[in-house]
Amino acid sequence: MKKNVKEKKSKKEKKAKKTKQPGYFKQVRSEMKQVVFPNKKEVFKYTVATIVIVLLMIGFFELVSFVLSVIKGAL
Repeated sequence: MKKNVKEKKSKKEKKAKKTKQPGYFKQVRSEMKQVVFPNKKEVFKYTVATIVIVLLMIGFFELVSFVLSVIKGAL
């Protein structure tokens, strides 16, 4: 009989512990309130910067490829 009382208390304690902690979705909501999203001007600026860097990388690797093909053809 004493085991049942202890089991009931432990179940109540577990339930109490669960209610003390905020739920997963409440935590997500509170974190999302802290997020600062970029405005249109910033998105445009970052997009242009990304495209420019990608084009520079394409140019660099095409140049390296061309130089290596010239060197290989000369041998």
